[in-house]
Amino acid sequence: MVVAVDRGRYTCLIEDVAVTAMRARELGRKSIAVGDRVAVVGDLSGGPDALARIVRIEPRTTLLRRTADDTDPYERVLVANADQMVIVVAIADPPPRTGLIDRCLVAAFVGGLDALLCLTKSDLADPTDLLATYAHLGVAVLQTRYDRDPVELREALRGRISVLVGHSGVGKSTLVNRLVPGADRAVGVVSGIGKGRHTSSSAIALPLPEGGWAVDTPGVRSFGLAHVRPDDLLVAFPDLAPGAEECPRGCDHSGPEVECALDAWVAAGHSSVDRLASYRRLLAALRSEPA
Repeated sequence: MVVAVDRGRYTCLIEDVAVTAMRARELGRKSIAVGDRVAVVGDLSGGPDALARIVRIEPRTTLLRRTADDTDPYERVLVANADQMVIVVAIADPPPRTGLIDRCLVAAFVGGLDALLCLTKSDLADPTDLLATYAHLGVAVLQTRYDRDPVELREALRGRISVLVGHSGVGKSTLVNRLVPGADRAVGVVSGIGKGRHTSSSAIALPLPEGGWAVDTPGVRSFGLAHVRPDDLLVAFPDLAPGAEECPRGCDHSGPEVECALDAWVAAGHSSVDRLASYRRLLAALRSEPA
């Protein structure tokens, strides 16, 4: 598995040996991301001067992608084969930004990842209103605080590949350091590959003592969603998706004013008004400025 990417060099874990590799020419321009399962040939010793080649990327089960902004047609693969996205949000200091949460949820749903909302600094404010906003999406939620060990989060990550995202100041780095003993040293070693600097767009996979991986994404603070269409998101709402079969061609599902059939579908009892409202709120995030 690829655990780190640094300017044309890839750290691959092969039977507990960290091997530095480069992309083979026959792969062309196909991107390689943290989490990719790859076939590697060449020097697999893991020595300081060893260099192997990645010759094949195995089929991906999930894919977390973004674009630079909502006008950019070029999508970038952030993490492959992750099981869940952990959206780290502070309840206060800084206050939660629902725009980012919504965009992260869109990216998770479309990419095939489970979503987990992790609320930090739970001792500073009441999260009731924020929790109510996401109650009808079926998103798992847990809370952490600085003065307590994140036991519940440890259990949620056990045995899974989890990608953590969040704005600066929400406590994501603190969580990573608590979850992964020596995380500061691990990040330093991994980012030492090549020129020794990991950029704001890099992701690093860190092994969890309980089993599984935490993928830290230091540079991912917003999501451009130019690659996502309304129907892509609708797949994540199986209770609503069949109702769209009666929509007019090109329907953006934004409301009854565009003759969207989802309103009639809900009125017939196939889903709830709250679920449709949640779907449309996430649709609105597709059209908003990145948070």
